[in-house]
Amino acid sequence: MTPASPAADAGRPAAHVLEVAGVSKQFVTGKQVVHALREVSLAMREGEIMGLVGPDGAGKTTLMRLVAGLLLPDAGTITVLGRDTAREALQIQALLGYMPQRFGLYEDLSVQENLDLYADLQGVPHAERAERYRALMHMTGLGAFTGRLAGRLSGGMKQKLGLACTLLRAPGLLVLDEPTVGVDPVSRRELWEIVGRIARDEKVSVLLSTAYLDEAERCDEVVLLHEGSVLLQERPAAVGERMRGRTYALSAPGVDLRDLQDAAWRAPGVQDSLIQAGQVRVVTERNSPPDPQALPAGIRIEPIEPRFEDAFVALLRRPGTKAPAEIAAAARTATREVVIDVRGAERRFGDFYAVRNVSFEVRRGEIFGLLGANGAGKSTTFRMLCGLLPASAGSLKVAGFDLRHAASSARARIGYMSQKFSLYGSLSVRQNLAFFGSAYGISGARKAARESWALAEFDLERTVDSPSAELSLGHKQRLALACALMHEPEILFLDEPTSGVDPLARREFWHRIHALALAGVTVLVTTHFMEEAEYCDRLAIMAQGQLLAVGPPAEIKDRTRAGESALPTMEEAFIRLIEQSGGAA
Repeated sequence: MTPASPAADAGRPAAHVLEVAGVSKQFVTGKQVVHALREVSLAMREGEIMGLVGPDGAGKTTLMRLVAGLLLPDAGTITVLGRDTAREALQIQALLGYMPQRFGLYEDLSVQENLDLYADLQGVPHAERAERYRALMHMTGLGAFTGRLAGRLSGGMKQKLGLACTLLRAPGLLVLDEPTVGVDPVSRRELWEIVGRIARDEKVSVLLSTAYLDEAERCDEVVLLHEGSVLLQERPAAVGERMRGRTYALSAPGVDLRDLQDAAWRAPGVQDSLIQAGQVRVVTERNSPPDPQALPAGIRIEPIEPRFEDAFVALLRRPGTKAPAEIAAAARTATREVVIDVRGAERRFGDFYAVRNVSFEVRRGEIFGLLGANGAGKSTTFRMLCGLLPASAGSLKVAGFDLRHAASSARARIGYMSQKFSLYGSLSVRQNLAFFGSAYGISGARKAARESWALAEFDLERTVDSPSAELSLGHKQRLALACALMHEPEILFLDEPTSGVDPLARREFWHRIHALALAGVTVLVTTHFMEEAEYCDRLAIMAQGQLLAVGPPAEIKDRTRAGESALPTMEEAFIRLIEQSGGAA
């Protein structure tokens, strides 16, 4: 999607709908002072789509809450649509639309009842409602679902309903805090089409934050925040162009991509190494390719087009930072027996089939990705495999145990990390590790050793006594994985483990997962990041409770090529499969 151009005529500068001048904001958490924003200044033109990006804890949400008049700055000024947030917050809130990360839908109310409630709250005149409802339901594709309870909508449909409720009054400025986190690629594309249409047709300026850097490339301008400060405000293409001469693709027939990625990580002068589209994409510290002598023999090195994410990583990753040390030291497991065996699995809720006739197997040391649109049945399959939900029919075996008869025995061999942070927020990091060690049945010297290992391995020593609820999202993710590994499981289940975290945290996370797989741990993962699907050995793609495809990423992409000379991206292949099945929602 091409973003809308600024609405102002080319011959005159566009008016500023947002001006932030020298804004600082700090919070006191316990005895700690957190500087969320430090002298932030930026300006946003009328009719523009501006993207806020940055690592977890950079200050994006704080800035958006300040813009919406929900917080007051400690220093500096914010002017929204010509009004000062310190003096005219209520007037500003009546003129803008704000959709936070967790928009407050009422799940026991229907789609229509949610619209009516928010229309009442926003003071939308009754005479204007029918036409506005019709336009919004057409725009979001929810017209056929107005009688459905909001709690029974898929994740993507909930986000679209939240956006519709935010747009009941046409705002002068639309503020969206990570609107696409946790939704599948089909819904993500649809949400962006809606945002683009709003900006283009209704001349609405849009300020949004995102963890997906390909989305940042669709914005007119992007602002990069880091540790509460603005590192840049620029057009995305101009930011990516700075990286020309520093981006390369490595490939070699017969060389395992994870081995090649590891070798590239350890090569001098390489700042980033990422599996992508059947190759390894590298970013170098200078305008020169990586040294072939530091790579396996026969590696082909080709220059490729830079992108915004390359600049993001280069700006924020310290020179010399490498992957976790254990990736190089991990030894490959010698056995490849089947450890997860699913045959004809089904799960019914009344007359509704959430999962129907699903069969696949996963071998030791394999990274297996389970993908699907929201509501496809992958989470239900996941919960059945973890022994949290009984199957209605079929056979599920994990670590040699039949889940119908020995679910507790299977769970002892499993580590589980849920999509939503599920640790105890009031307990400290150390207390969470101790609790989960005890829950997994380890004690004494082994328990103490595992706690020490977790603190050192996941760099949690500095936060050891902090309540886990106060950790940044990236540190919460580290702690959740550490707790899941306390008992050294042979199988690891990861449900949307990187949802909402920034690219640097995702890279660190996946290096650890690769190391575990090399050491023989079997990993089953669900994800909405299609680039992460490339890191898997094999994938299963689901829609409407059934399997559409199972196989290596390259094989699945080739299957959806549709006569093209070049392979589609993983996201393109995923969308084609879902749309062919009629499973998009």
